[in-house]
Amino acid sequence: MRTSPLFLRRLVVSACARGATTGVLIAGATTIRCALGRSGLRALKREGDGATPIGLFRLLRVHIRADRAPALACRLPRRAIRRDDGWCDDSRAPAYNRLVRLPFGFSHEKMWRADALYDVVIVLDYNIAPRRKNLGSAIFLHCARPDYGPTEGCVAIAPADMRRLLPRLGGRVTLDIR
Repeated sequence: MRTSPLFLRRLVVSACARGATTGVLIAGATTIRCALGRSGLRALKREGDGATPIGLFRLLRVHIRADRAPALACRLPRRAIRRDDGWCDDSRAPAYNRLVRLPFGFSHEKMWRADALYDVVIVLDYNIAPRRKNLGSAIFLHCARPDYGPTEGCVAIAPADMRRLLPRLGGRVTLDIR
């Protein structure tokens, strides 16, 4: 199957300056402001370092808060976020860097949040297969804070930009963080 020219195959992210926590995401001819990790971009990512990893990553699937973003069009595999969803960020756990059900006995992030940051979460294939202990977890493309404050290592864009971007993401999309 051929990909329509309307669908994007590669997104490119770069920091505004060395060590910056803001950058740009290039999606075809569109430039989108984005937030990056509190430690900027880093080639050697470690769990808890607050850095956004440098590399080329596939966009695997989308998790959406259906009560807040029910009608978003998307060609990536899609799943509704549940109140008992979490993401394991504890490298001691067998479920490290995976979706888990809460309550969960190891450190984790809650996917169902009061703020809008995880209303739309795109899972990147960073440290997914194979998973390696302490190299970082929960690296997503998700919604940004209104002030574009830094993330814990993800790439974040405005909710309006996410709504415009999602329908243009066809199969085999990659995110190139430079």
